[in-house]
Amino acid sequence: MKVVVIGCTHAGIAAVRQILNYYPNADITVYERQSEISYLSCATYLHIEGTVQSLADARYVEPEDFAKQGVHMQVNHDVIRVDAKAHSILVQNLLTKELSNTTYDKLIMATGSITAIPAIPGIENAKVQLCKTYDQAHDLCDYATDSHRIAIVGGGYVGVELAEGYARSGHDVLLIQRPSHLLNAYVEPLLADKIANVLTTHGVHLLTNTQVTAFKDTDDGKLLITTDHDQDQDYVVDMAAITAGMIPQTDLLQGQVKMAKNGALITDDYMQTSDPDILAAGDAAVTHYNPTGTNTYAPLVSHAIRQGALAGINVCERRLRTIGTQTTTGMLIFEHTVACTGLTLAAAKTARLNAASVVYQGPYRPDFMPDAYPVTIELIYDQNNRKILGAQLMCQHDVSQAANTVSALIQNGGTIDQLAFLDMLFSPNFNDTYNYLNLAGQLAVEQEKGYLRT
Repeated sequence: MKVVVIGCTHAGIAAVRQILNYYPNADITVYERQSEISYLSCATYLHIEGTVQSLADARYVEPEDFAKQGVHMQVNHDVIRVDAKAHSILVQNLLTKELSNTTYDKLIMATGSITAIPAIPGIENAKVQLCKTYDQAHDLCDYATDSHRIAIVGGGYVGVELAEGYARSGHDVLLIQRPSHLLNAYVEPLLADKIANVLTTHGVHLLTNTQVTAFKDTDDGKLLITTDHDQDQDYVVDMAAITAGMIPQTDLLQGQVKMAKNGALITDDYMQTSDPDILAAGDAAVTHYNPTGTNTYAPLVSHAIRQGALAGINVCERRLRTIGTQTTTGMLIFEHTVACTGLTLAAAKTARLNAASVVYQGPYRPDFMPDAYPVTIELIYDQNNRKILGAQLMCQHDVSQAANTVSALIQNGGTIDQLAFLDMLFSPNFNDTYNYLNLAGQLAVEQEKGYLRT
């Protein structure tokens, strides 16, 4: 059996590992445009701030690692065309420009995504950088060496992390976000305001509800940014970084398999597309979203490795089905943990759920303990069936694993009643007699005027 994997970052790597494990006799060929694989892009800001000494340290697999196991690793190769009916592909060697045709029995699309480049006049300026791939990260870091004032366009996870990285490294940072608050797809306005306060306290200049309208060169070699925020106010910086969302790279299968509106490949629970011989994983594919029971597009590393693993396991036999996702995420921003899972209240209402929320604020452990930092939790739930739909937490203490706990509850249809009395350990070193998650659940129960009879 000949298996071809197109793309070898996180989803492709996970798929190859499982194919080697489950189908040791498979003939595996991997095509990857880049010369390097496995770069964790979150390391970009960590390198900028000095936590990670080298970008290369964030590569966890090298092409040679797979080549030693018999995988035909074709790096610097671009797949130009896929003919699903003929089970054939056309490939170009990017170094020699030579074209070649090959065939496959099974194909795994792990082609990933590209940065959504907004249609802004002047965005092609060399001082405007992207930050997704290993090479782009190198360019971003190198350009910043001689730059002092830096603009970041996009206030999602990548934008906020880059803002911290540059601020920690002594740069003057301008963060521009088109929506009205930061991380709008992940947190409520309450936590967004807290995050904004942390950033501004550390010197980041923040513009929300603002759209960049143009990039222009100045006479002295700087970059001028105009916005719709204030027609009389322009911003002059040394460089800008674009972090405005992701677009799935699926043009190779246009018109050949079913796709979502944004072009992401639609798969079943076994990562199989509408073509039984083509599987898809990672940023190229949709994922099943448990809080709504529908498909969604969420380009996250955590999804990519799980979907890639499933694609590899199921490439020949339908062995293991996905259990879906809650899109659980987390970040550390100036010693504050922000962790999220499931729906925001706005997203729940958009999904036409009868959703409500409660906010718990209190020390994460007893007041008599040192550094009993306050934790803020916003818990979202369905008033009809009392099921938990989502949660966001923020604290100077590491509360990231609490988001994983809520994720598990959502995964299994957990309710606010169960959260309120969920068995959780007690030690004043870690929490109070009731864990802060219990207390958030109890607030929701109080809001619903008591526990359901069981």
